[in-house]
Amino acid sequence: MKTALTIAGSDSGGGAGIQADLKTFSALGVFGMSAITAITAQNTVEVRSVQNIDLDMISDQIAAVFDDIGVDAVKIGMLGTSAIIKTVAKSLIKYKPEHVVLDPVMVSKGGHHLLERNAVAELNEMLLPLSSLVTPNIPEAEILSSRKINSEPDMYKACRDIMEKGPKAVLIKGGHLDGDPNDLFYDGKQFHLFKGERVETKNVHGTGCTLSSAIAAHLAKGESMLTAIGNAKDYITAAIAESLDIGQGHGPANHFHHFYEQVY
Repeated sequence: MKTALTIAGSDSGGGAGIQADLKTFSALGVFGMSAITAITAQNTVEVRSVQNIDLDMISDQIAAVFDDIGVDAVKIGMLGTSAIIKTVAKSLIKYKPEHVVLDPVMVSKGGHHLLERNAVAELNEMLLPLSSLVTPNIPEAEILSSRKINSEPDMYKACRDIMEKGPKAVLIKGGHLDGDPNDLFYDGKQFHLFKGERVETKNVHGTGCTLSSAIAAHLAKGESMLTAIGNAKDYITAAIAESLDIGQGHGPANHFHHFYEQVY
């Protein structure tokens, strides 16, 4: 069985972070493992508090998984601080995983900063060059590219800017723009626009985490980058269309939507 490791924060509400990643890996037939970087007290409305994990513990979690089980793909989510970024980067340099999908989590849906503002430089310098794919949403892409993105043509320019920081490929998620949520891929040679259809729902908690972990799962199974992204986008679109109306804020995507008819 293929394996995937998520290096990310824990969401006590279960809709995002490692919980969303592990659900996604399982739903897509990949064995999921985790290295927790932070614990968040969080629900569908807010992030109440965050406690970062000790750096040695983060490093040990990653090493324990690689040394015994092996990893076909890595998905990286919330890192929080410069020190955590450096710790994760050192582990990636040591173990050299074939596929690394970096979701540069910076701000929660409720506006809570999940990455220290002064840590963006380390993210750019240390993790982007180690990434097979970086998957920012529009606000994150604006920070990484130092460019305002108001339209699809702006996404093309931002892709080029981010590629200069060293990743093998970029996927800018267009859901924050008006109209359908089209995502733009660029690998330094070709652009590919993944067209989407907007689902009218407030239940979009953890959708960025889920898309990135779905891409990692498909890469772990040996799919090409474009095929993995296309299949992951289909998966998250269906998961949003059948999202769960849980909590008083942004409910979660339905990670096991394609199993529910058989299970219940």
